[in-house]
Amino acid sequence: MLSAVIESHIKTSDAISSEDIRPHFDCSSATVRNTMSELEELGYLTHIHTSGGRVPTDKGYRYYVDMLLTQIQLVEEEKRRLTQHYQRQIRVLEDILEKTSEVLSSFTHCTGIVSFLNKGNKIYYNGASFMTEHPEFRNIEKIRNVLKVLEEKKQLLDILNRNLEKRLNVYIGREIECEEISGCSLIVSTYDVEDKPLGRIAVLGPRSMNYSQVIPTIEYVSGLISKALENL
Repeated sequence: MLSAVIESHIKTSDAISSEDIRPHFDCSSATVRNTMSELEELGYLTHIHTSGGRVPTDKGYRYYVDMLLTQIQLVEEEKRRLTQHYQRQIRVLEDILEKTSEVLSSFTHCTGIVSFLNKGNKIYYNGASFMTEHPEFRNIEKIRNVLKVLEEKKQLLDILNRNLEKRLNVYIGREIECEEISGCSLIVSTYDVEDKPLGRIAVLGPRSMNYSQVIPTIEYVSGLISKALENL
């Protein structure tokens, strides 16, 4: 039932009531209400008093993403579309990095970020304007905070370069450990050549991002950029 609440919230950006998800289950409205109340007591959901509905907490998203990681994969059509962007021969390193940030942002409708460890820890990013499309960022102060972190690159690099030994990291809300973007989620993957890590690619977006699409996209793109760099 938690998955149903989260997926409905991702789709609509609204607080979710028991009536919104009851059609997905063969049980009474009272059973759905009681289960949602239990999930709230356990810290997976929180109540939005003005609407009467509930939204996921960081803990709820974490449970959902951990479960999702064992199940998701990119459909072949998406793989084909992503691969097309790298079939044209690009012989300049900076062009590949810039192209990758553009591809990530256009496919996820979030901010695409690419860092390169051997170029003075340079960062490329695209798609910051996509953040304004998400209801979670209607508050102008939240947008300012995101832009501040993107432009003051040292703090962002410190976050991206955590856990370099892991190929994929998913940070949700306060797990990012950066107050300015604590309302976001950050998906980070490593790209490499001959098993040597060269940098990180990342997607920064709302906590209600479409994880089932964003995570396999960033994993697939990390392979594409690695292959493109091998051919330089």
